[in-house]
Amino acid sequence: MSDASQDTARSNLVATLFLDHPASVNETYLGHMRFALGFSFWLGVASLAALVHAVIPALCETTASRILKRLHARIMARH
Repeated sequence: MSDASQDTARSNLVATLFLDHPASVNETYLGHMRFALGFSFWLGVASLAALVHAVIPALCETTASRILKRLHARIMARH
């Protein structure tokens, strides 16, 4: 394989792994990363709230569901 074709293959792999999906939702790589990390953070918070609620039902009664509703609204607003 020539150097030029190896460079092209690497470029295509980089685009496939890091750029194609963010571009498909009209975001840059960093913008998509920021959104996904924020989403991940709030999913973690919702998960912890659900865990607390499972152990002590009087605590965090609606926390997880409120977070999930907000996250769902954010996803729907993007499309």
